[in-house]
Amino acid sequence: MMSNAITGGCQCGAVRFRADGLGRASLCHCRMCQKAFGGFYGPLVTARGLEWTRAAPARFASSNVVRRGFCQKCGTPLSYEYDGGAEIAIGALDDPSLAAPVVQFNPADKLAFVEGLHALPWRLAGESPATDAFMASVKSRQHPDRDTETWPPEGSS
Repeated sequence: MMSNAITGGCQCGAVRFRADGLGRASLCHCRMCQKAFGGFYGPLVTARGLEWTRAAPARFASSNVVRRGFCQKCGTPLSYEYDGGAEIAIGALDDPSLAAPVVQFNPADKLAFVEGLHALPWRLAGESPATDAFMASVKSRQHPDRDTETWPPEGSS
């Protein structure tokens, strides 16, 4: 087991990975990344020495040169793989703060409103009793941000 390994995995814990190191972190605005992530862009980071440690992702060939890995059980986007390398979804890292994006790609596909997202108002705790009550009722079934021997824990559903 590597001492300084970078780890991560899907939301349900069925697929886990580790990498020896990370390279360049980026945001890709292409339409394929928007669809693959179900978001406004794809946050990816180059993974050096990537190893799947619990199961392997299912894969979809989104183009003639790229395969995208995802968890077949929960749908979490995990990888962007091509001949000669792989990138992993920044949000799938156990510590996403290790991969602050340094470059953006495909500006022609960038959604116009993305520039203004930082200016949107925040809904803070205490502003909406209904929202506060809903958030208090949430019991996460998400895999913890660390490796585990087994998942899910015995007795859980």
